[in-house]
Amino acid sequence: MDRETLGACSSLVKLDHQPCAQLQPSHFLHYIQTEIPYSQFFSKHLLPNRPCMFSSNFTQNWSCRSRWVGQDGKPDFHTLLQEFDETSVPVADCNTKEYNSNPKHSMSFRDFLSYWRDYIQNGHSSPKGCLYLKDWHMHRMFPEHHAYTTPIYFSSDWLNEYWDTLDMDDYRFVYMGPKGSWTPFHADVFRSYSWSANICGRKKWLLYPPGQEEFLRDCCGNMAYDVTSPTLQDQRRFPRFSEARRPLEVIQEAGEILFVPSGWHHQVYNLEDTISINHNWLNGCNVDVVWEFLQGELLSVQKEIDEWRDTMDSWDNHCQVMMKSCTGIDYAEFTSFLKTIANHRISFLSSRHGNACSETLSALGPHHATFDLQRVAHTLESMLSNEDFKRVQVSALGFNVEELLQKIRDTISKHNTAY
Repeated sequence: MDRETLGACSSLVKLDHQPCAQLQPSHFLHYIQTEIPYSQFFSKHLLPNRPCMFSSNFTQNWSCRSRWVGQDGKPDFHTLLQEFDETSVPVADCNTKEYNSNPKHSMSFRDFLSYWRDYIQNGHSSPKGCLYLKDWHMHRMFPEHHAYTTPIYFSSDWLNEYWDTLDMDDYRFVYMGPKGSWTPFHADVFRSYSWSANICGRKKWLLYPPGQEEFLRDCCGNMAYDVTSPTLQDQRRFPRFSEARRPLEVIQEAGEILFVPSGWHHQVYNLEDTISINHNWLNGCNVDVVWEFLQGELLSVQKEIDEWRDTMDSWDNHCQVMMKSCTGIDYAEFTSFLKTIANHRISFLSSRHGNACSETLSALGPHHATFDLQRVAHTLESMLSNEDFKRVQVSALGFNVEELLQKIRDTISKHNTAY
């Protein structure tokens, strides 16, 4: 990021984003054929939260596109089996609905490929149903494979930076599925961004901008499972469906990368036998959207157990526990997450070396690190004024938030003086 871009987005640091429901959809999907400056992607897609597609030029040098794909453009089962063999992988049953998603079970990679071969030979059908290998942490399990390289545009990735620091988990996934496999209507975890690259095969995406999902709820408030289902035409079951805009429909070809912005609900189909790589990620451009989402999740939990509010001494703490079990994170961990991101950038700006993330931070530059600190500070200030956050036990946080905030402000001030 250059100084001009940092200055142009300074107002974002001081003002909240528009509410997601007010964001307008794109009239078309911007197609990026060749490399563009990072600042252009930042200003035209990250900040305004607009989707785009990157051409296959951006993945042509990935080793997985040559190793995992045969000359016919289809998955190379022989090579894939050699690489992953008896590895245990998560597999979803696309024909079964469970809590508005497809239930998963574990099976060996070898068994999944055997199923996939039979599925193709039987005309893309099987008595076992339509199985889809999804949410597989291949990168974490096989880091030595170097199957692909994250494009610079998606490298400001706080989510995976945090989990890599803990060395516990990540949000990098591989998907492999036969023609006809699909993912039901949803928005990504924590309302994060995602990018999805087709290694081979084709996908169809149905994308709805933030706010449109409210028209796709049934009379009980439950989100639609399949937005193409005829049941949505029943006004008694889906009273507001007629108010919904038509989705942005996107066909993604082999090698292309789709950027899906924060809070864009989507439904995805594999039009052919397909392999794809997906990252969920967030950064300074959408951290306030994530914070807003977490507040909404906590409010839902509070409403659910409100009748016990006056009879439980630890009611607020119990709400946090329930929130984490449902969402995957609570206020204390979100604060720890922000602290980790801030400390990496403070270290980088102070010494420019010795940081575990210094390679990425160096590529993005000191102005980007300053922008990140501004966004962390803005979020922490919002959290400190939040009544529910004030009730989080200090022992759960493990550090003084005000002290961290002052440290961030001092670092920003030093950087602004130096530049």
